[in-house]
Amino acid sequence: MGMLDGLLGQLAGNIDVANLASKVGLSEEQVEMAMTALGQAHTEPGDTVETAAANTGLSADVLQQVVGHIGGEGSLGRFAEMLQQGGEGGGIMGQLGGLASGLFGGNKA
Repeated sequence: MGMLDGLLGQLAGNIDVANLASKVGLSEEQVEMAMTALGQAHTEPGDTVETAAANTGLSADVLQQVVGHIGGEGSLGRFAEMLQQGGEGGGIMGQLGGLASGLFGGNKA
């Protein structure tokens, strides 16, 4: 989770996956899933938190707490931009997206 920790550190100073997980009562894997879903949902039409909640099964209240801990909507927008750097299937989004797809159930044959 070092890659995600690096991004969180750029957004919110001393926030890392373990720290964020303890603050919102999630596992580190759930935080990774939440951050990936929030980053993806931020670029889609509609409410970011509600879209991420629908995609992850996590409550909108918990996801809103995650957004608050990373610095709000502005930080989430910067996070979404960082995730998308590198083009389709590449960069951080491609790597995190691959990890998160297993959590979302996307790797079922």
